[in-house]
Amino acid sequence: MPPLKATKKPPSQFGLGYWMERTLEECDRAEKDFAADPVHDLRVALRRCRSMADGMMAIDADPGWKQMKKAGKRLFGSLGELRDAQVMEGWVVRVGTPDDPVARTLLQFLGDRETQLKLVAAEALQAFDRKQWKRWCASLPRRAARIRPGSLIFKHLALERWMEGRELHSAALRSRSQLALHRLRIGLKRFRYIVENFLPEQHEKWIADLKELQDVLGEVHDLDVLWATALQINAFPDADARTRWHKRIVEERAQRIDRYRNKAVGRTSLWQVWRAELPQGEQIESAALSRLKLWASFLDPDFKHSLHIARLATQLYDRLPVPKMQNNGSVREQRAILQVAAWMHDVGRSKKEKNHHKASFRLAGKLSAPLGWSAQDLRMAGVVARYHRGALPRAGQKTLAGLSGEERRVVSRLAGILRLANAFDADRQGRMRRLEVHESNGTVVVGAQGYSARDRLAETIAGARHLLETVYRRPILVKPLTARNRGTARR
Repeated sequence: MPPLKATKKPPSQFGLGYWMERTLEECDRAEKDFAADPVHDLRVALRRCRSMADGMMAIDADPGWKQMKKAGKRLFGSLGELRDAQVMEGWVVRVGTPDDPVARTLLQFLGDRETQLKLVAAEALQAFDRKQWKRWCASLPRRAARIRPGSLIFKHLALERWMEGRELHSAALRSRSQLALHRLRIGLKRFRYIVENFLPEQHEKWIADLKELQDVLGEVHDLDVLWATALQINAFPDADARTRWHKRIVEERAQRIDRYRNKAVGRTSLWQVWRAELPQGEQIESAALSRLKLWASFLDPDFKHSLHIARLATQLYDRLPVPKMQNNGSVREQRAILQVAAWMHDVGRSKKEKNHHKASFRLAGKLSAPLGWSAQDLRMAGVVARYHRGALPRAGQKTLAGLSGEERRVVSRLAGILRLANAFDADRQGRMRRLEVHESNGTVVVGAQGYSARDRLAETIAGARHLLETVYRRPILVKPLTARNRGTARR
């Protein structure tokens, strides 16, 4: 009997809601007798849900994703050893013969182990909270539906998984060790899950090759586990039997590694084919910005306001001069850092209103930097968001620890810009749509369309100018934007 084969799967386009409902159905099938096919199908459904949660967690900070993934992991893990035992039984029959004493010993051991593991799986399934799973069935698919499958954001996620997998591929080819090949299998699996769950067009073209490579690496792993199990239980009656089995397992293993190399090595390898359809060059940075923007939109209860602040802040940034004591190239893409800080400056409101600027900083600190951004860039954005209100940045604060003197000057400038931009929409009415800047007799003049000195908002704006005035060491004057001073700003 050959190793157990995967049953045919429904197409991935059914989405998260389908697979979460399918998980509950497969629980009912599996608990009858924990036969091989129902156990496999339940693990497939759980793996689909967990892999989608893993992808969404990089974009959406809702705790439900982590909780669902954790709940699925407990049940998935309890079924893993049972599935391994059932798969190994198939390998024993394939490698050995009916009258082989080694095969009989292994089958007896695996049969007894399968019986024990079914009891463990039954306990885990009994502990699985199906009512909570049903609640997630109602809430999480709605959140996932906010992102269109096949979007640049998901291609960016796939590229991150591709890079991780490609690095593991290189390490495995160098050593060919069991551990390196096992890690490569997991890396390839993570890449495949992003593709099959979120990139339907690429999935249709790549699924056959992805499945073949994952299968051959999985079979290498199965053979390694089979050999380790045979050694562990001392299944060999003599040296000849041990040599015969070792030779057969090594041959089977080598055949599969060669199959992997034939498809995955060289200029026309599958790794290169996959890379060609994933983001390149400027697309990587654009996708990283889109991911950060989407992450903020999931948390911010009034993201329309934050988008408006980002527009005002970048208008100020583009028109304000660079302070003489600051090197404009000292921090990569300061404009992008300011834009991201504006998007995330109010995400802390999802936790609490009081001191929400501090909560925004903490949430940003938990976020992993997407490909195309460094951890330091993301930290800078979080620090700028922290100082959009409240205390001014100053030496000795923990928030600024680890930043160089130049980076602290950049933070002060960007935070000053963000403070002023935020003040222009303090009433959240979106009345001030356009800002212009010019210099006059040592004063920085900001012209604001819709501004009135008699408006109550003028007092808030006056207070928000202070940090920027300390950065430029000169007064900042805010005036209504008229046709006349628009011309002055252009000149």
